[in-house]
This record gives sequence, structure tokens and C-alpha cells, in this order.
Amino acid sequence: MSDLTTPSRKLTHNGIRKLIDAAVDAADELGVPMGIAVANDGARIVGYLLMDGARILAQDSASAKAMTAASHRMPTHAIDYNIGMGLSVSTQGKVLPLRGGVPIVIDGFCVGGIGCGSGTGEQDLIVAKAALAAIGAEIPDDDVREG
Repeated sequence: MSDLTTPSRKLTHNGIRKLIDAAVDAADELGVPMGIAVANDGARIVGYLLMDGARILAQDSASAKAMTAASHRMPTHAIDYNIGMGLSVSTQGKVLPLRGGVPIVIDGFCVGGIGCGSGTGEQDLIVAKAALAAIGAEIPDDDVREG
């Protein structure tokens, strides 16, 4: 290894499927159909599912939450709301400072983000955290201050 490269991890398609499947199971347990999006470490959407009965625009909010969590490497609700809304306008809605997006951190490496939408903010966050648990990713602290 040199000072010109850094080690990294990447989500595989099997990891993406496991995240989405676990999120669907958690949403089913809550009785709340959701949109579920997974972004890679470059904040590009690499997996998405809109459950039957989920709000149609959950596609946009879940995707924005996944991209935000991946690019900022923090839960979406930890971003200062006023700054986040300014960023939302300047990025054509790709940044969203609302509950339901969390980074996917494995062995200290952020490999992406998952975003869930169509429930309450708290329900979206519960489903996102259940997906993280299914792949052994780090679960963000519940005491993260809302921005």
C-alpha cells in the first residue's frame, strides 16, 4: 500500500439484495409498505424497491435519503435542517435532511447508504436500521442529534 491509494470495501449485488429483503421484512412487520433505496459509496442508486401500497413519491424520498446518507456518511436526520434544505435546493433534491436514511458502514468503511420512505420518520428509520443489522453493518446511535 502506498500513500496514493486507500483500502476500501464495496457492496455486492448479494449485499444489496439482503439489505432490501431485510427492509421489506421490517416494513411488513410494521404494516407500512415503503420505498427502499440503496446507494453505493459514490452516492449512486444501485438498488431500489417500491413495495405494493407504498406512496409513489417514496421512490424520490428514499433515493434522496440513501444518497444523502452515503455522501455525508451520517444519518440523514443529523444534518442541520436549514443547511440540508439549502443543499436540497442546490442539488435538485438529492440531499434530504429527514429521518430514514443511514450510512452503511462495515469494518469502519462507508460502503453506501440506505434510505426508506413512506412511513413516519421514525418508521423509516426503524426499517433502515433493520436492514443494516441484517448484513452486520454498524447501527448509528439513537442519540444522534437532529439537525
